[in-house]
Amino acid sequence: MATLGSTVGGTTSGPLTGTSPESEKDPEFQEHDKILSPDFLSVAQISEMLAEDIDGVQQKFATFLNFKNLKSCLKEAILLDYYVSGFLWARDMDFSVMQYSKFMTLLHTSLHNLKALHMSLKDSLQWLGEVMAEIGPAHVQKHGKWSIFDIKQANAITDYLKISLFQHYKLYEFLFYSTREEIVIGTEQIVEVVKSSGGLFPNPLEEGISFDIYSTFIEPPPILDTEMKAEINEKLQTQEEAFNARIEKLKKA
Repeated sequence: MATLGSTVGGTTSGPLTGTSPESEKDPEFQEHDKILSPDFLSVAQISEMLAEDIDGVQQKFATFLNFKNLKSCLKEAILLDYYVSGFLWARDMDFSVMQYSKFMTLLHTSLHNLKALHMSLKDSLQWLGEVMAEIGPAHVQKHGKWSIFDIKQANAITDYLKISLFQHYKLYEFLFYSTREEIVIGTEQIVEVVKSSGGLFPNPLEEGISFDIYSTFIEPPPILDTEMKAEINEKLQTQEEAFNARIEKLKKA
């Protein structure tokens, strides 16, 4: 199982809050500051995105995460949606910068546990419970201070992770662990070019029509003389046989 501070990838930075002589002397404060560290987003990055609209937040995240193939890579598009949706949800919750930092780090580390550590859903839920006990209201009851989220916020965060990650856990496992076939988004077709026939119709466009369709429906090839002569001889022979039959009937009459 991952420790509370496990994280891979993303942009890391120093602690969000500055230290003071009081905090340096307080071991409890120092221990609290280690929870879910290092931070996934810096104060500067959070401040930048708070000033953006939805499209701006999406562009900022794509830059922070170094996603360059969003139009063709389904994996990048899904992960971008995961982080952007989480950030916008936190904005609706009116979190402080510290709360933004810890919440986004929580989202990132939860996904990292699945991706890199192959943590099962059961273990992920247990890990979340341990983390929320340190940053939520249970920590206040134990120590009397240093809570990051109150009871209402902690419950909302748990519910959000349930619908955003845990409810689709198998799909995220498939995203990270399954090899997908390359999707064919183009095809090559060879079209035969019709030679000039000198007929009444212009030659078809090289990229527009095949020779089979052109020769069958637009301008069939001329019938050869030998074919015409054979057809005429066949008709004459048929007529000759008919006349001979009639003559024989007259003779018998």
